[in-house]
Amino acid sequence: MTARPPGRIALVDYGAGNLRSVENALRQVGADVVVTHDPEAVRKADRVVVPGQGSMPECAEAMRRSGVADALLEAIRRGTPVLGICVGLQILFEEGEEAGGAKGLGLLPGRIAKLPAGQKLPHIGWSPLRRTASAAPLFAPMDGEYAYFAHSYAAPADAPGVALTTTHGIPYCAALAKDNLYAVQFHPEKSQKVGLALLERFVHV
Repeated sequence: MTARPPGRIALVDYGAGNLRSVENALRQVGADVVVTHDPEAVRKADRVVVPGQGSMPECAEAMRRSGVADALLEAIRRGTPVLGICVGLQILFEEGEEAGGAKGLGLLPGRIAKLPAGQKLPHIGWSPLRRTASAAPLFAPMDGEYAYFAHSYAAPADAPGVALTTTHGIPYCAALAKDNLYAVQFHPEKSQKVGLALLERFVHV
């Protein structure tokens, strides 16, 4: 993977929590970050990070309402590297079960489903990561490492571009990579050295 200068990173602010900790983590690895809800800033950025803490329906709707959803789609089509975090992964899919049903951005086929009954939900804490045979270079170094999760819904283990899986009752997608689109179900900003190393790789991908 050839390292490229990070350029300007748009950190999308659409009302989700945990924004500042993601901003701080990106700055810690040398990124030039602008926190924004302006679609034009998203279109012009060299990279985009979509954080997420909250519900998939609310986050997806907030992005559509602000115009950021359309700007994000344009950036992805243009080849801009994009990283989705937690709900930022979930909203990439067509639909989800949360709150009686939610429409995602439809960038990836499939459905975000609730983790199985009988497990403690939300799943909060550290879980081990397992790489898939086709794991993208961005995620391959994380095989066997632990990352911090906080969620009740997840993408299936056979999601498009799945690069890392973990298990909470059932195996599910912990990270995926499809062309210039990357996403993680865990929180790199809370995953200490492992998470910071991932963000550093992303800002040079």
